Amino acid sequence: MLDPRILRLVAITDDAEDRRPTLIDRVAAAVRGGATSVQVRLKTAPPREVVEITRAIMARTSVPVIVNDRADIALAAGAAGVHVGEADLPVAAIRRFAPENFIIGASLGSDAELANAKGADYVGIGPVFGSDSKSDAGGAIGVDGFKRLAAMVEVPTVAVGGITADRALQITVHGAAGVAVINSIFRADDPERAAREIADAIGK
Repeated sequence: MLDPRILRLVAITDDAEDRRPTLIDRVAAAVRGGATSVQVRLKTAPPREVVEITRAIMARTSVPVIVNDRADIALAAGAAGVHVGEADLPVAAIRRFAPENFIIGASLGSDAELANAKGADYVGIGPVFGSDSKSDAGGAIGVDGFKRLAAMVEVPTVAVGGITADRALQITVHGAAGVAVINSIFRADDPERAAREIADAIGK
C-alpha cells in the first residue's frame, strides 16, 4: 500500500532543455529542502536520456522517483513508479505488466478523467491555481474544484498547478495528501530554500 507521506511535497522537474545539465543537482537540492518524492517530467527528452537522468537522480537521492507518462521508461530505469495522464497508457493496462509494488499515479482535472484514473495509487488533481509550465493542463479548477474531485476518489490526492508556499497550506487543509510543484522550486535561484519554504508551510 502506498505510504501517503511520500506525496507531501512532490518535486516535478522542469523541462527546459537549456537548464537540463544542472537538473540533477537542482533535484538533489530540492530533496535536501524537503521534497518527499520526485517526478521526472521531461517531455522533450529522448527515452534514453530520460532513463539516464532518472537513474542519476535515484543515485543522488533517497526518495521515491516516479517517471511522467511512460511506464516502459520507468521500468527500464528501475523507478518507483509512473504518473500518467488521459492520453497515456491507462492505469488498468499498466497493472497487467507492472510489478506489484509499482506506484501508479494519474492526473485528474475533470469528471471525464475519472475513468482513466480508476485503480491508481494516488491522483494529482489540478490545475488548482493555474499553470504556465504545462501547456496541456487546462484551466484552473480552484480550491472548490479540487475539493469536489477529491471527494470522488478513494485514494490520496495531490494538488498541482500554481502551487507556492503561500498557497500550499491553503490546499492541504482541504484534505490533500500533499502538493506537486514545478516552477516554485525549479525556477527558483535556490531550489533547496524554495522546497524548504513549501515544506515548512505544509508541515511534516
